[in-house]
Amino acid sequence: MLNKAGRDIPMNLPCLEGREVYQGEFALATNARRAGRPVRATRPGENKVVASIDEVIEKAGLKDGMSISFHHHFRNGDYVMKLVMERIHEKGIKDLTILSSSLAPCHEFLIDYIKDGTVTAIETSGLRDALGKFLSTNPGVLKRPVVIRSHGGRARAVSCGEAHIDVAFLGVPTCDPRGNATGMMGKAACGALGYAMVDAHFADKTVLITDNLVDYVYPYSIPQTDVDYVVEVEAIGDPAGIASGAIGITKNPVQLKIAELAAEFLDQADIIKEGFSFQLGAGGAPLAVAKFIGQKLKEKEVVGGFGVGGATGVLVGMLEDGLIKAIYDTQTFDTTAAASLHDNPNHIEMSASMYADPWTDCMTNYLDVVFLGATEVDVNFNVNCMTDSNGILMGASGGHSDTAAGAKVTVITCPLIRGRLPMIRENVQTVITPGTSVDVIVTERGLAINPNRQDLIEKFKDSNLPIYTIEELQKMAYDRVGKPQDVEVSDKDEDVVAIVEYRDGSIIDVVRKPLL
Repeated sequence: MLNKAGRDIPMNLPCLEGREVYQGEFALATNARRAGRPVRATRPGENKVVASIDEVIEKAGLKDGMSISFHHHFRNGDYVMKLVMERIHEKGIKDLTILSSSLAPCHEFLIDYIKDGTVTAIETSGLRDALGKFLSTNPGVLKRPVVIRSHGGRARAVSCGEAHIDVAFLGVPTCDPRGNATGMMGKAACGALGYAMVDAHFADKTVLITDNLVDYVYPYSIPQTDVDYVVEVEAIGDPAGIASGAIGITKNPVQLKIAELAAEFLDQADIIKEGFSFQLGAGGAPLAVAKFIGQKLKEKEVVGGFGVGGATGVLVGMLEDGLIKAIYDTQTFDTTAAASLHDNPNHIEMSASMYADPWTDCMTNYLDVVFLGATEVDVNFNVNCMTDSNGILMGASGGHSDTAAGAKVTVITCPLIRGRLPMIRENVQTVITPGTSVDVIVTERGLAINPNRQDLIEKFKDSNLPIYTIEELQKMAYDRVGKPQDVEVSDKDEDVVAIVEYRDGSIIDVVRKPLL
């Protein structure tokens, strides 16, 4: 069945029975209610602290066929998932669904647990490296295809019970015996716990795992009312893999040129003004755009409204310099931003639901502009940030489609050519964000404005910026490196390795096994 993004969805797959295909950004009406976790009475003197992960698995009642969740705030420094999965494996518990907000290279150990049947389903936002390649090239190794969700789509699915969590195992950098927890302090401090907050609130059982158990925690990200058990371990993560020092602005000349053009577009579009709101990624080019925004705010003597994060030290610098009034943070990327979240009351932590759940009053709906990256784009302005040039799962949906749908202007930044391959294709390999959500594509050679935005085209008709049609930019790339061959993928339905949900739960695309 062809969906609104022009993708052919094999609706005869058992896992898609009763599902709807993507029909447009806001086409699917809300018809769900929030899920509720079981109510459990507590008595004075009860102790939530459990001696070991082994014991807490028993107390939580984990059994074959259940769903367990983890968060990715520790990124590639995460120890928690491995600590938990080793003990689950030793107990012989099988047929588990992993509901992780994302998966990093450090989680490749899951391959062994998939092979032996401990894990039989995965629902996530991101897949990378060895695990992504294994799942891309081994259809049928799980009992159903991987489900890829955006951050907002995952929050929606969890909060309405579509993605049910039996037990959430959540690493927290600091916790007290009652279960109040924060990511703002401790040796594994990661800053915001926006994804964990959702899981803790809606899971049937919530287990917090910490390496810094203290008497009292305040302010807290996760309250004791959402927590059933607390376990103290020696270490929950590698600080070097969790957060770097302040992320620096790129020195790459191609990225700098992209940032320069993107920032100039922003200025000429009259977006930089009193109270405007924005989101920038943590990559080098977006941070260079942030520096330009700061300069323009100073020149105009105006103050921006708020920035949305993934927070970085660059964004924090704008807050401390009085260039913006607030930061709303669901995931913190560096140590400078983590310290700011702890110290500055105008640096505000928010859950993934508040960030991007399409069935709530989410912050993405208040963005004036968002800058996003891409693995590739196509002549219909569709964006792929999930599979690489050979069709392997290697990225993350993240908040890409969420912010693109909500922002008044969505700007995609990507090089015209990457690794001798043109980045503007006839059709992207995987649609994560539909072209109807994208307004401008910026490369180092020039910009293309979506024909749907005739208001912007009219505004820039006399601009000195290098503005082309998307087809003209594509031709520039083809003239330099040639037209690429399409990735060959299996046309067998049994070779579908992943289902890509749009943020409202409809199916926007599928990922098929590449014929390498």
